[in-house]
Amino acid sequence: MAAILESLLGSCASKLQNIITDEAILILGVEEELREVLRRVELIKCCIYDAEKRRTKELAVNNWLGQLRDVIYDVDEILDVARCKGSKLLPDDPSSSSSKSAACAGFSVSSCFCNIGSRRDVAVQIRILNKKIENISKDKIFLTLNSSTQPTGKGSTSKLIRSSNLVEPNLVGKEIIHSSRKLVDLILAHKESKSYKLAIVGTGGVGKTTLAQKIYNDQKVKRSFRQQAWVCVSQDYSEVTLLKEVLRNIGVHHEQGETIAELQRKVAETINGKSFLLVLDDVWHPNVWMDLLRPALHETTAGVLLLTTRDDQIAKRIGVEHTHQVDLMSVEVGWELLWKNMNIDKEKEVQNLRNTGIEIVRKCGRLPLAIKVIASALAGRDVTENEWKKFLEKYASSQSMFSDETEGVLYLSYDELPHRLKQCFLYCALYIEGTIILRREITMLWIAEGFVEEKQGQLLEDTAEEYYYELIHRNLLHPDSVIFDQAECRMHDLLRQLACYISREECFIGDVETLSGKNMSKLRRVNAISKKGKVVLPRMDKMEIKVRTFLVVNGPRRIDDTLFKKFLLLRVLVLNYSLVQSIPDYIGKLIHLRLLNLDYTSISCLPESIGSLKNLQVLSLRWCENLHSLPWATTQLCSLRRLVLVCTKINQVPKGIGKLKFLTDLRAFPVGDGSDNVDMQDGWQLEELSSVSQMRFLGLVRLERVTHCSTNTVLTDKKHLKELRLFWTERGEEPYTEEDVSNAQNVLEQLIPPRNLENLTISRFFGRRYPTWLGTSCLSSVIHLLLTDLRSCVELPPIGQLPNLKYLKIDGAYAVTKVGPEFVGCRNSDPVWNELVAFPKLEWLIIMDMPNWEEWSFFEEETAEDEGGEDGAAEIRKDDVRSAGYQLFPRLMVLDLFNCHKLRALPRRLGEDTASLKELRLIGTNNLKALEDFPLLSELLIIQKCESLERISNLPQVTELRVHGCPNLSHVEGVGSLQQLGLGEDMQEISSCWVSGLQEQHQRLHGDDLDIYTLSTSWTEGAVHLSGQSMMRHTKLRRPVNVEGAQNHYNLQVRNVVMGDFAVKFRVRSRIDGFNWALVAVYGAAQPELKAEFLADLVRICGSSERRVGTKVPSGYGANSFEGNI
Repeated sequence: MAAILESLLGSCASKLQNIITDEAILILGVEEELREVLRRVELIKCCIYDAEKRRTKELAVNNWLGQLRDVIYDVDEILDVARCKGSKLLPDDPSSSSSKSAACAGFSVSSCFCNIGSRRDVAVQIRILNKKIENISKDKIFLTLNSSTQPTGKGSTSKLIRSSNLVEPNLVGKEIIHSSRKLVDLILAHKESKSYKLAIVGTGGVGKTTLAQKIYNDQKVKRSFRQQAWVCVSQDYSEVTLLKEVLRNIGVHHEQGETIAELQRKVAETINGKSFLLVLDDVWHPNVWMDLLRPALHETTAGVLLLTTRDDQIAKRIGVEHTHQVDLMSVEVGWELLWKNMNIDKEKEVQNLRNTGIEIVRKCGRLPLAIKVIASALAGRDVTENEWKKFLEKYASSQSMFSDETEGVLYLSYDELPHRLKQCFLYCALYIEGTIILRREITMLWIAEGFVEEKQGQLLEDTAEEYYYELIHRNLLHPDSVIFDQAECRMHDLLRQLACYISREECFIGDVETLSGKNMSKLRRVNAISKKGKVVLPRMDKMEIKVRTFLVVNGPRRIDDTLFKKFLLLRVLVLNYSLVQSIPDYIGKLIHLRLLNLDYTSISCLPESIGSLKNLQVLSLRWCENLHSLPWATTQLCSLRRLVLVCTKINQVPKGIGKLKFLTDLRAFPVGDGSDNVDMQDGWQLEELSSVSQMRFLGLVRLERVTHCSTNTVLTDKKHLKELRLFWTERGEEPYTEEDVSNAQNVLEQLIPPRNLENLTISRFFGRRYPTWLGTSCLSSVIHLLLTDLRSCVELPPIGQLPNLKYLKIDGAYAVTKVGPEFVGCRNSDPVWNELVAFPKLEWLIIMDMPNWEEWSFFEEETAEDEGGEDGAAEIRKDDVRSAGYQLFPRLMVLDLFNCHKLRALPRRLGEDTASLKELRLIGTNNLKALEDFPLLSELLIIQKCESLERISNLPQVTELRVHGCPNLSHVEGVGSLQQLGLGEDMQEISSCWVSGLQEQHQRLHGDDLDIYTLSTSWTEGAVHLSGQSMMRHTKLRRPVNVEGAQNHYNLQVRNVVMGDFAVKFRVRSRIDGFNWALVAVYGAAQPELKAEFLADLVRICGSSERRVGTKVPSGYGANSFEGNI
């Protein structure tokens, strides 16, 4: 408890220091009373560590700490009340009696008495509070405590760290490589078995999950199974949630409210007759397999189950055929892991500390997790014998708190944290074991709880992100390695257990109905998990509920109607996916509320009383499809920082969004030209954003409704803006008038972004020319650029000189027929063109759906190779000389071209200059005849549905080649480094012309056989894997469920839903045009024998409620999920 109190006291002292001089406090006249509170808080804080040492042995000390905790929370709450009431007395507050009476001719006696009453009420509450603190400081327990010089978490958080290489990924050194190869071979040897089961067994934190992930992501394993699923089970698993997770993994949609039997039947139907690999991570009970998943998976043709568990008896009861024991690290390997994770380059730098370091490794139980966490803690200390021995002494003094050595070591890493980070770390324990923690979500929760300290000249969101990355840097949160910017992470179960133990008296995760009123009254944070259809609160009699965070996130549940009347001290209320249909007026009484999340609920309106929530910082309404308007009182939410309207049908909005000065995140801002109505209007005017200066994320939708914009500085002065998304609405078949086109061009021209912008999306823009600022110094900081559905632009924008661009995706440039030097951003006529570098930092280039694109060149007068002839060759050589000094794509790692049907050839310089290119994918480039001269392409080449392709040659470094749908490919040569060759079933005949030659070459060069395999039907018909992520492409699909549940950057759009007449295509939809867009699969691409069955499913889907599909972009540069695309 003292560990939490140390954080609370530090946080409380900071808030008191900041608020004492606040105008809202000064007007109440309670400054001196609050200074006295601050003095006593600082005094008590000095004795907390001594109290912590004694609390386990002395009940009286423990009780004293409990009283102190309650009082400190009371301080936090009275500060809210004081600021709220004081603000109402300020003349510039719209709800203040002063501002109202100022508009009146006469003096308001009643308002005067009201002001006096407010001052008196707050002063009385603070005096009562001061008396409580005084009594605590005079208690005999306090008088026996010693002031501690024990250092608390020292040092500020480190600078913002975004590298994905902070943490050594190989937790168990070379041993994991040997183990993974052994287990992969074992799985492949039994891939035809009806049901083969193997287990990875070992103590917590030893690296079981890491080993299982390496096996799961092995390319040979992926190719061998039609379906794969990874499910984190955990100790308290939900049967329904587990089955839904299996379905999500295999791309099958599930309905809300489906029973276990229905979900099991869906799993069985989907995998019927297919090979299937299932990984169950962190299994604690054999029933998860024997009763829940085994019946469903009985229908597989061939199936392998891989499970990880701490208990070998669990593995035996499940009936595994092979058990792999993960042993503890050797001392030597552990010592190496320790100093390497301290960012020390060579062992000789710490050779004098070897003996002490090995002792630390032993105290860590030789567990990789504990060693890495402790290494991060030691990295903040001086690298001296004295400092490391002090650390060991500290460990010895804290060991009495824990029965397990590892827990004591992990506790030290927590104890070293600054007090702000301690609270943030503990809060993560509210997430169910194995749950993904989103950066954008957890940082807003921290801010709402008051954990994030204000810094001069810095937004709270930026500071919160620093906290997030600091916890990752200290190995207390584990990021997903394939997500850009480490925007997703998890908490290891051992660390979560530690956090749950430390915060056990304040946090509860489970069914709240099981709590007694007495226990409930002590809690501050609750994650309500119920297997019933309704979250029922315990009867509290007259006890006051002190819960500050209440989460209902585990699926559809009805909520006890008394929630809003009982939980008066709430700061965080998350009801997403719950069966809430209306919000009562009583919500206006929750004056402490900072975050209200109603995502995916059926609410149709918000009450005007919401305007009373003066502390509300986050209002999230994502996918509230029945919501068509915002209440007028929204503009009274003076503390609002984040407003999320993504995928709603909100059109009617109140005037005055510009009053919300603290807005940093505004998603799906519905643009309009306003109306004559005084209070409400059809969308907000762009000019209303001018006064909102702290914006970090802005998404504008329905930009076609803007007929004029009076200024081009709406965005340029927003120095904090990092991400901008601009969306127009597609009209369907109705043509655009010249006035429409001109207006769209003028509006985009005026939306000049600030130079600090990092992420830009432009979607469904129907103008013919790009804005002049696109490709200029205005975008000098842009890292991620996404251009989709640019229907009328005949050229690509001149963006080759953007100095920091790393990810570029162009999708749907339908009018482009030629890509030339304009794309590079510099023409031959420019005086310094041959000294420049085009796309100097670009790593990912994805070009999709350019059906009319025929030619691609980088320089003027460059001639496409397929024109041939001596003159053409001479022209190419001439251009080579001219462009010799010009560099192209020096850092490009991945190049994807999809559905560019008419493209005749790739530029020669593309292959010669891309020194970093690792992966090349050509899918649906039907007119391409040859792929030659990519001498630096080093890893993977995928060729799919390139019907005219005849030759592949001179790719000497490619190690893996996959080919499907290339019936004319008669020559493949110059691939001396090739190790693996994957062929679609349709390639068996044509490939006989060149496969034997490749086999002979491989035998001659490498002394063994070339690994040749047949691409699975699911690969050739479904998803194309991109570095561990899957993005659905325009490929044939056997079942609608394959698309309906797939992780995909696109929603599927259906037009003219008439029996037998479906124009279906992939498109991102903002779904704001009034049509009930349904997520469907591609009828036209279904196999003929399944069209009838598909049609029935499609009609059913179109008649049901709208659905969504989540998103991850490849190796995640950028946009995370569809919900973030606006």
